[in-house]
Amino acid sequence: MEKDKKVILFDGVCNLCNNSVQFIIKRDKKDVFRYAALQSEIGQKLVSERNIDTSKVDSIILIEPGVAFYTKSDAALEIGRSFGGAWTMLSVFYLIPSSLRNIVYDFVAKNRYRWFGRKDACMIPTPDLKAKFLG
Repeated sequence: MEKDKKVILFDGVCNLCNNSVQFIIKRDKKDVFRYAALQSEIGQKLVSERNIDTSKVDSIILIEPGVAFYTKSDAALEIGRSFGGAWTMLSVFYLIPSSLRNIVYDFVAKNRYRWFGRKDACMIPTPDLKAKFLG
């Protein structure tokens, strides 16, 4: 694992999560992120090392090297802020307590398979993107 890269763990069978990863890749102009499915061996290792309960967080986790990890709406906001430019305005949502933000986040996460569908297996990155994925 590259020491200076942030890692996004995502639900590899969720269409919304896969589309979100594609969205992030397109906007990650500074090559800040690496990716791994929560279901992958490396995803499970990273979760285990940080004692993250995936029964409570099963859709997105952002791991910053040597700092901490973020889950749910905090992870989404941190990812968005990293894009720079107008995206930094997302910081205004930090004025809303995470417990309230996460009510909305959890509602979407709970319904993501029904609304966006689900794959039978984790996505396989194209050869161009393979270097951005761990494991």
